[in-house]
Amino acid sequence: MEFETTEEHQLIRDAIQKVCVDFPDEYWSACDSEHRFPWDFYNTLAEAGWIGIAIPEAYGGSGRGVTEASIILEEVAASGAAMNGASGIHLSIFGMHPVVQHGSEEMKQKYLPRVASGDLHVAFGVTEPDAGTDTTSIKTTAVRDGDHYVVRGRKVWTTKALDCERVLLLVRTESKEKAAKRTEGMTLLLAELQRPEVKISPIDKVGRNAVATCEVVYDDLPVHVTDRVGEEGKGFRYLLGGLNAERILVASEALGIGRAAIRRAVNYANERVVFGRPIGMNQGVSFPLGEAKMRLDAAELMIRKASWLLDNGEPCGAEANMAKWLAADAAFQAADQAMQTHGGFGYAREFHVERYWREARLMRIAPISQEMILNYVTEHVLELPRSY
Repeated sequence: MEFETTEEHQLIRDAIQKVCVDFPDEYWSACDSEHRFPWDFYNTLAEAGWIGIAIPEAYGGSGRGVTEASIILEEVAASGAAMNGASGIHLSIFGMHPVVQHGSEEMKQKYLPRVASGDLHVAFGVTEPDAGTDTTSIKTTAVRDGDHYVVRGRKVWTTKALDCERVLLLVRTESKEKAAKRTEGMTLLLAELQRPEVKISPIDKVGRNAVATCEVVYDDLPVHVTDRVGEEGKGFRYLLGGLNAERILVASEALGIGRAAIRRAVNYANERVVFGRPIGMNQGVSFPLGEAKMRLDAAELMIRKASWLLDNGEPCGAEANMAKWLAADAAFQAADQAMQTHGGFGYAREFHVERYWREARLMRIAPISQEMILNYVTEHVLELPRSY
C-alpha cells in the first residue's frame, strides 16, 4: 500500500488553495445570506480548466479520475466555501458521467465540451415528492410522440435548477406495473430547463443558500429523441453507474467541511482567554477536537481507498458507501464541536462555524441518508436479510 501523495495531486491541492484564497469566508457568508450563486468563484475555476477535470480529453476535459475530482472538491470545501462552493461545481465536474459513459457520439460532441469549459450548466432531476430514496416509484412520465418525448411530472431537490440550461432527467417511459423489473422502464433524458413548459420554484431551506434547490414541474415538455442518454428503459442502470463516484465526491466535500471547522475551532481555542489562560489548555475543549481530527483522518483513508478502487476499475460499492457514511458523520461531529468550542459566539455569523454546522448536517441526509447506507452495508457486506 502506498500512502505518499503524488506530485500531481499535491499540485492540484496547491492550485485550488491558491484560487480559494481570493474567496474568503466573508465571500461565502455573503453569498449564503443573499441567496446569490457564486459566479465569480465558478468562472475563476472554469477559466483555469478545473471544471473539466473528469471529462475525457477528446471532449475538452482533462481526462482525470474521481480521485483528482475528489481532491478539488475537498479543497474547495476546506477553504471555508463548504457546500456553497462544492455544490456550485459538483455537478459540472462529475454530473455528466452518464453522458460520458452512455451518451451517443453526437450528444458527447454537442454537450461535453461546453460543460468542460464551464459554459453549460446541467442539473440532476431524480427525486420526487412521493419517491425519495425509492427511485423506482417515480411518476414523472415521458411519452414518445414522433421524434420527441413529452414529459409530465414533478421533481424536488433539483440543485441549481434556476441557473442551469439543461437537466439530466429520470422519467418513466414504461409504468412500474408493466415493466419486467421495477428497475426497468426508466429513461434518462438531457432536457431543457428554461422553457415555458417548466416551472421552477426555489425551496426555502436551512443552509447552502447560495445554491438554490428547487421544485420543478414539467407540463408537456418536449425533449428530442437525440437528447436521450443511451437506450430507452435503461436509465436506472445508467444512474447506478455514477452513484459510487457521487458517494466518494460527497464524502470528500464533507471531509473538507470538517477540516474547515477544526481549523476555526483550534484557532479560537488558542486565542480565546478565559480565567487567565487559553481555553485550548482545558482537556474538555482539546480532547473532543483531537477526537474529531482522528475521525476525519480515518474517513479520509476510506475515501482514498474507494477512489483508488474506482479509478482502477475495481468494485467499490461497499467502500464508496462507507466513505460517505464515515465522512458525513465525522464532518458533522467536527462542525458541532467547533460550535461548542466557540460557546455563545458559535451562534454568531461572524465566526462562520454556524454555517459549517448547517451545511455539514446536510451531508448526513443527502444525497443518501446514513440509514440507507447502513441498509446497503448490512445487506451487501454482512449478507443479512434485506429490511425494506
